[in-house]
Amino acid sequence: MSIQEEYKYFIENCTSTPKSYKNYSDFSRICKTFAYIRGLNDFDIYSITTVKKLEELIITLESNDDFNKYNKKGGNQYSNALHFYLRFLKAKEFFSSKDESDNVAKETLRPSLQQIFYGAPGTGKSHTIKEQTRGEDVVRTTFHPDSDYSTFVGAYKPTTKTVPVTTVIGTKAVPVEGADGKPMTEDKIVYEFVSQAFLQAYIEAWQKFNQLGAGEEAKKEYLIIEEINRGNCAQIFGDLFQLLDRGAHGFSEYPIKADADMQKQLHKAFAGVTIPQEDEINKHFDEEDIVSQVLNGEVLLLPSNLYIWATMNTSDQSLFPIDSAFKRRWDWNYVPISDAGERWAIDVNGAKYDWWQFLVAINSRIYDATYSEDKKLGYFFCKAENGVISAEKFVSKVVFYLWNDVFKDCEFVDAIFNDEDGGKLSFDKFYTSEAKNSKVVEEKVALFLKNLGVEDVSTEIMSKNDTINTDSVIRVNGKEIKKINAIPYTIIEEYVNQHRDMTAQEVIDIWEPFKKYSMRSWVVANKEELDNMDARYANYSYKIDCSDGNSLWVNKDGWMHRPANPSLRDTINEFIHAVNEADLGITITEENV
Repeated sequence: MSIQEEYKYFIENCTSTPKSYKNYSDFSRICKTFAYIRGLNDFDIYSITTVKKLEELIITLESNDDFNKYNKKGGNQYSNALHFYLRFLKAKEFFSSKDESDNVAKETLRPSLQQIFYGAPGTGKSHTIKEQTRGEDVVRTTFHPDSDYSTFVGAYKPTTKTVPVTTVIGTKAVPVEGADGKPMTEDKIVYEFVSQAFLQAYIEAWQKFNQLGAGEEAKKEYLIIEEINRGNCAQIFGDLFQLLDRGAHGFSEYPIKADADMQKQLHKAFAGVTIPQEDEINKHFDEEDIVSQVLNGEVLLLPSNLYIWATMNTSDQSLFPIDSAFKRRWDWNYVPISDAGERWAIDVNGAKYDWWQFLVAINSRIYDATYSEDKKLGYFFCKAENGVISAEKFVSKVVFYLWNDVFKDCEFVDAIFNDEDGGKLSFDKFYTSEAKNSKVVEEKVALFLKNLGVEDVSTEIMSKNDTINTDSVIRVNGKEIKKINAIPYTIIEEYVNQHRDMTAQEVIDIWEPFKKYSMRSWVVANKEELDNMDARYANYSYKIDCSDGNSLWVNKDGWMHRPANPSLRDTINEFIHAVNEADLGITITEENV
């Protein structure tokens, strides 16, 4: 096997440390033998974590007659176990060094300064940005057909200002006093320059350079534009379009002149700001002192810490076409339609229809009818409440969209539009005809889903709080488990109790390979990993304290039990099978009662 295949073998079959290797007793005997040869009371082979030191140990042991006799008598299993561990360390060193070089490479790459997240409606584009900018400074705006340069950048606007009441005596304006002897005031409408999203983010970004020390990087500032193609980008950006050309240094390559009103606003905003890296920034430009011009408000220049990210629904791309010159100044990040693993269900007449199964079925029909990805539905097109999408919401949001926006120009020739009476399932048939008291006809919704081939999975889906089927009993090392989501944390808690000498991180490393069985792609996490996780999932976890004083958290979400439908993932059974196969000292049994 290649070193990559060797490492993969260890990870998949022995988890991430040889302590779970089935011939653990071999290592124990090696420790005792080496301790005897060296005259030691005890020896821990796992204290050797480098290839060089382990190779020296092997040479010492294999040159000793007592060890060779002991090893030969055992069928060379102890020598084999030693070389097993050696191969593991070689693979580990190889990938550790590779990871370090990859990290260095990643650190030298600048994240995309300007990118548009695009895809079908409901794919989670805004949520993706929210997760990637968590903890950062963000200014957010939304484009719409009435957006223009002034609403994006800034303009003079009327505002109310409190001013003293005065009267003219002779040639002087004199404050007017009230009966109490205090100066009287009144509210007047005045015009002031008001910065909008772009200028707010621009000013904040440059101010982050203020008084930075040598070698320090300015904190990131994000300008997020939702629905960028719902506005006329050419009109909204105006001459800012030129600033979108960024050099390798991250700054705009071509500064533009600020108008008189904007210059006053910028000069006031940057008062007192000093930038120690001024010379370093200036060397990228022909002008002798571009930074001073920026701080004086004379020119506009996007700094390297200003990130402009946007979202775009591909289904809306014809609203205001984006020309190729504008497009090529952005990186494009496609957000595909995928199963978010939320286990949402459509509730119709008490039956539950799997939301993702519906999306797969309807998106296939949408493509057949339109030959386009644009009109497809993403997972979050319709939001569930407590994991359930009601029939009313399904009709008002999903069916209305399909009939009004997707299939309106298509003949309803597909069987999914067939009514039980042989007619067509037109949109009006989804509602009763009682005018103000009109209600959704749930039988029609069920018929539509049945026409699509979406099945009732009420008896197949067990939610994270559901009890295990009463016809069977699941036990972890003899302990009976009542809830589906209790199985993983009971297993790992049992493992921790069996290995009190292991640190929290060592336990996490052992269970890391098992994350592929969870819909959330994690099983065990440390505090730092938990803090960086989506709060919805981080908060639904089980804490276990370890003997080293640290804690670990076990995922309680993303576990499914679907025994009746083999086409859908049964993640809890996958996990149980993998644990039993791993020979970790944990036995999970299921018995019929």
